[in-house]
Amino acid sequence: MADKEKKKKKKAKEEEPAPAPAAAEAPAEAKQSSRGSRKAKRTGSNVFSMFSQKQVAEFKEAFQLMDHDKDGIIGKNDLRATFDSLGRLAVDKELDEMLNEAPGPINFTQLLTLFANRMSGGSDEDEVVIAAFKSFDEEGKIDSEKLRTALMTFGDKFSAEEVDDAYDQMVIDDKGFIDTAKLITMLTASAEEGEGEGEGEAA
Repeated sequence: MADKEKKKKKKAKEEEPAPAPAAAEAPAEAKQSSRGSRKAKRTGSNVFSMFSQKQVAEFKEAFQLMDHDKDGIIGKNDLRATFDSLGRLAVDKELDEMLNEAPGPINFTQLLTLFANRMSGGSDEDEVVIAAFKSFDEEGKIDSEKLRTALMTFGDKFSAEEVDDAYDQMVIDDKGFIDTAKLITMLTASAEEGEGEGEGEAA
């Protein structure tokens, strides 16, 4: 009996080292996965580091106000309800454009990312400028009167004085047309060059 037990113990000892390499591999895998999750956390929290805790709390409050159906995502009906509560009618096209700014459903993190991109002058800023002016383009030219009306009527409305100031910077031919390509070049170039200067002038 004693011999049998000794043999069993001997066998058990011989079998023990076998799983050791597997155990050694496990921490390496664990390290990789924890490194991966750390990376994921880091990139996910990047947008939060751009704002103070107070700002994040304010955005959160705004998000909750906009999320009328309380499903954690701002959808078309939520946006419509938000505009209604502000006493402003929004058309479907406008709502769709807003929703399309985000690459996916607008949850809180996505909303913060959109704000962060706007504040840091997101990479598509020039594209937005180009698209806006191209919508007025007719065969390479923009009717300055139509543009004036739009600038004074929609969005952040310009005053007549502000439009005049802007038009002083543009080349307008004797028929009242602006060369679209020249205008876009001027606006996108001056936005890049004069970012620092513009701030100084405003102060």
